Amino acid sequence: MANHKSALKRAGQNERRRLRNKAVQTRVKNVVKDVRLAFAQDEGDAAEKLNAAKSAIDKAAKKGVLHKRTASRKISRLARQVNAQQA
Repeated sequence: MANHKSALKRAGQNERRRLRNKAVQTRVKNVVKDVRLAFAQDEGDAAEKLNAAKSAIDKAAKKGVLHKRTASRKISRLARQVNAQQA
């Protein structure tokens, strides 16, 4: 465990960020899963769920939880799946 006051503060900051990032990551995983389930079950609302997923993924990238290119890749792959279903 940290001994110095500054190191204790840094440890606390890291823990708070870890929990915040974990919540954002979980949200991204859940919306991606929703899109994939809608796609697998041939539901018509897959496109609507894709828009919600895009929003959540972009917000995660903006907050620094996901890298910009990782977010772009996730969105691209989901969009490809949904577009293939609609075609």
